[in-house]
Amino acid sequence: MGKVVRLYWGCMVAAALVVAWTQRWALPVIVALSVGVSAYVAFQVPVWCGAVNRDGQTYCRNNAYGLLMGCSKRQHRWQKIKMIVLRNKVGNVGRSVFPTAKDKFNGVLAVGGLLSAIAAVIVPVVTGG
Repeated sequence: MGKVVRLYWGCMVAAALVVAWTQRWALPVIVALSVGVSAYVAFQVPVWCGAVNRDGQTYCRNNAYGLLMGCSKRQHRWQKIKMIVLRNKVGNVGRSVFPTAKDKFNGVLAVGGLLSAIAAVIVPVVTGG
């Protein structure tokens, strides 16, 4: 049970974030939950590595943690981050970072967390509350 909680704590934080928005919790709580969800998806969610193999056509299927991190192979550790920054082929980045439907869902979760954090800061400024 402890391993499951350790691997998927971000899903519980995402659920708490949804509740926080619907129940209008305090701004610092929403920001903290949003940052937590984004950090979980970027660096800890269990996924496939997805780094480009040496043949340039296939992608690594080893286990990794986080959409931005690679597997235990030294060459893969930072390859996905470098690919996002250095390459101009968006299709390759998409296939590498999001190789499966689960990874695409996690990507949506990460973007949602970032948008939530931004909205939590902007909405009170615009509404004056």
